[in-house]
Amino acid sequence: MSSYPFIYLASQSPRRQALLEQIGVTFKLLLPPDLAAAEALEEVLPHESALKYVKRVTRLKLKVAMQQMHQQSLPEGPVLCADTTVVIDQRILGKPANATQAIDMLTQLSGKTHQVLTAVAVGHHRRIDLALSRSSVKFVAMTAADIQAYVDSHEPMGKAGAYAIQGRAGAFIQKISGSYSGIMGLPLYETTQLLKSIEVA
Repeated sequence: MSSYPFIYLASQSPRRQALLEQIGVTFKLLLPPDLAAAEALEEVLPHESALKYVKRVTRLKLKVAMQQMHQQSLPEGPVLCADTTVVIDQRILGKPANATQAIDMLTQLSGKTHQVLTAVAVGHHRRIDLALSRSSVKFVAMTAADIQAYVDSHEPMGKAGAYAIQGRAGAFIQKISGSYSGIMGLPLYETTQLLKSIEVA
């Protein structure tokens, strides 16, 4: 039996919302009032490893969301947030700002195996718990026409690494190792364990 009627989800991602619904977690969205400032939190620091980056950004997002909850005098409740990063050859591939960047990212991924790191964190009162999901994804070799057609679909925009595994990009993915839901943006096993630790799930 859950101790809380709902959690706050500090994410604009419809994929994370759908994944929480999939496991029956009731949530309310806690979205930042300034979306540009929220995007700025995802800036990579010089010489920062992907592992340190994804953990730091997730904790930072969580801290900002918890401050927002208190500033707006919202009912107290657990806050969940996550961040996903795509890594190839130790390079972090964020969200493409335009079609040119999307083409460049997909060209880098074509025919290779890359890593997807998703950190998920839950904060309640002064307690913060974080878990990490690591997965590998192998893309088949994509032609320039394949890449252009995919970019023209606009699906790559707003996605780490310029692709969505649950969308059209699934046609180019030969093999995955790890968590499918983690690659989507919210690893359900790790999320459930975090929520169980505070008697939500």
